[in-house]
Amino acid sequence: MAERRPVKPSDLVGMAAAAGQEARVVAARRRMATIRLTDEDRRVVSDELAEQFAIGRLDEGELHRRVDLLNTAATHGELEPALAGLPVSSLYTPPARKPGKWRWAAFAGAVWLAVPFVLAGLLFLVFGREIAAAIFGVPAVVWVAYAYRWASKPRRESGS
Repeated sequence: MAERRPVKPSDLVGMAAAAGQEARVVAARRRMATIRLTDEDRRVVSDELAEQFAIGRLDEGELHRRVDLLNTAATHGELEPALAGLPVSSLYTPPARKPGKWRWAAFAGAVWLAVPFVLAGLLFLVFGREIAAAIFGVPAVVWVAYAYRWASKPRRESGS
C-alpha cells in the first residue's frame, strides 16, 4: 500500500488558485461564446496555433485543419474545435495586472512615518549624540530604502 503524505495548507492554496483561474477562463469563454470574432481575435488564435506547431504539439496536417476551422468560425463558441486539447488561448486569460499606484501611496506613507525619526536623528547628531542619532536615524533610512525597493519591484506573475 502506498504511503500517503499529509496534505499541506500550501498545496491546498495552490490547488484552489489553479481551480479559481480555470473557473475564470471557463466563465470568460462562456461569456464570449456568442460574440463574433474580430480580425485581431483571428490573428491571436492563428499565432497561437503556429506556436503550438513550432513546439511540436501539432503536426502540419493538424495545423492546416485547425486553421481551416479558425477561418470558418464566426463566433468565439465556434473556436472550441480549433483550440481543443491545447493550452488556454490568451483570448480567454485575464490580462496581467501591473503594479498599482497603491504601492507608491504605501511608500509615501512609509516616508512620512520615517521623517520624524530622521529629524530626531539629525537633532541628536547636531548635539553630539552620535549613538542616539544612529539609533533613531539609521533604521528610518533603511525602512524608507526597503519601502522604495518594494514599491518599485514589479509584481510577481502568478503560476502559469
